[in-house]
Amino acid sequence: MDVLRIAATARVLNYLPEYYADTTGLFAARGLQVHAEPREPWTRVLDDLESGAADIALCGLWVPAMFAGLKREITVVGQLNARCPMAIVTREPVESFSWSWLAGRTVLVPGFTGTVPYVFTAGLIRAAGGNPADTRFVRDLSRELLLELYTGGIGDAIIVDLLTATKLVHDGHGVITCPLAEAGGTMSNSVYCVRPDRLEALREPLGAFLSAIGAAMGALVEANPADADVAALLGTTFPDADPDVLREATAAMMANGTWEGVRIDRAGCDRMSMMMFDAGLALRPASYDELVTDVVLDSAGR
Repeated sequence: MDVLRIAATARVLNYLPEYYADTTGLFAARGLQVHAEPREPWTRVLDDLESGAADIALCGLWVPAMFAGLKREITVVGQLNARCPMAIVTREPVESFSWSWLAGRTVLVPGFTGTVPYVFTAGLIRAAGGNPADTRFVRDLSRELLLELYTGGIGDAIIVDLLTATKLVHDGHGVITCPLAEAGGTMSNSVYCVRPDRLEALREPLGAFLSAIGAAMGALVEANPADADVAALLGTTFPDADPDVLREATAAMMANGTWEGVRIDRAGCDRMSMMMFDAGLALRPASYDELVTDVVLDSAGR
């Protein structure tokens, strides 16, 4: 069997197709042993990729976009998430929400796995003709501390992952006013990256790997969170989470396009690169062809 080692930025619900492929034998059926390890802080995935301790880094598309033109070389081979699976939670319902509602308000934005929650939201504000500077974004504190501040009464809204957002709603701390997967459209939130000098040697096992991920996505979007295999996977992967919250958040991701496929959308990639540039986090807006190679998915027939 081929062995693939993944360094991941976290162990989170939106990575569920990877866990599903592992536990249901989709990797094994394709001759793969996959070892995935979440890294803390998340930047250690870059160290692991550079040193060869990991074959694949699982991170946001914004990471290779940020490094385009710099010394570090990262090539994207496929995606795990095709949407940004986060949400804006407000204290009270907002009728006919628009991005202008955020102007003059304080929004807490945890970024424990990176800067996308802010950068993507700011990009959507700009695209709607607004100015992110009109909103007080609080980004300099940990996720846990910002959650404590929000539930204590600080801020008008908070941007969090869908599982956390659903829990906040269940606990009476607000409503999901703007799911970014729906408002933001196609966006490769989580991608698989390799070192370009190792691409050819890894091409065949990577093709098998992405084929398994694609099959897992297809199975999940056709499933129900209450199905025995899915419920068991959720329970063992996130044992501390409320089962009702888990099922609700999973159902939302099954329906909102997060797991629609492993192939990256060209226009969505270019848009994210421009958002990174506009945020001052890239030397230039890198193109799809600079960041992504289709050779693995093409050869695997995906």
